[in-house]
Amino acid sequence: MSIEASALPPDIPVAPGSAIAMNLQIPSMKSLYIEMRFQETLLSSGTAFLVANDQSSHCALITNRHNVTGRHQETGECLDKKHGAVPDNVLIYFHKHPLELGDWECVKLPLFRDDDSPRWIEHPRFGASADMVALNLKWGSDVHKVPYYLKTDLDRRKLLIRPAEPVSVIGFPFGLSSTGRFPIWATGFLAQELGIVTPDNPTFLIDCRTRQGQSGSPVIAYRTNMITTVEGNKASTTMGGGSVAWEFLGIYSGRVNSESDLGRVWHVSAIEELLAAAEISTSKNLNSAGAL
Repeated sequence: MSIEASALPPDIPVAPGSAIAMNLQIPSMKSLYIEMRFQETLLSSGTAFLVANDQSSHCALITNRHNVTGRHQETGECLDKKHGAVPDNVLIYFHKHPLELGDWECVKLPLFRDDDSPRWIEHPRFGASADMVALNLKWGSDVHKVPYYLKTDLDRRKLLIRPAEPVSVIGFPFGLSSTGRFPIWATGFLAQELGIVTPDNPTFLIDCRTRQGQSGSPVIAYRTNMITTVEGNKASTTMGGGSVAWEFLGIYSGRVNSESDLGRVWHVSAIEELLAAAEISTSKNLNSAGAL
């Protein structure tokens, strides 16, 4: 199904020759290619995305903590074996404004302030043990924001999602793109019940052939033609008519080990808490983040 203006949030204008006219699905515009660097030396690549509660609220960049630290999340081991370095800046490939196919704006964001303190915000409860961070930016008119909205029904449709049903990790495996800087959809299956995710353990497992470079990818359940939503204890199904819906589920943080296709995802509820912490950080010091 092609993207129609009526399906977009009001802050996305339709421009002639835009990606919208190329029949792209909206989630394909939400994943952002990033490169972690030490000075000008490329260390690794990964994925990030934007989140906001709604179209008028604070917007932050989200990625994995191990992407910005350059260290294994559990062991602390340096991930870069070639140079033995950790990143001090990240390049983020944003869509240019307006949305035009194959036109990206590369923004360099320092990861540390002048006093060597990190610019990223960690989870307010889990801190360094949560493999996700937020980065606040000063938004200019040269980039176009296409975030996942956490408090609207565009990205949170309350889809009924059961074990063994398909989920997609939308990112950049091995730094590869489908074309330009558009992401690749890797699709696997939900490997557990989402109902057992708790505030104290906000992670779940998926079974998907993911690889290096997909760290920090959004994970969604994408459905066409037959869409089942749940409200309270009542489920309802919509069929046919070219129906399309997706549910933003969380952020992918990597496989449980190198021998397994089981991957860990931090649940969207934990991202909500991280976004709230990022907004508080902005209100405390509006000049602490990099500028676009």
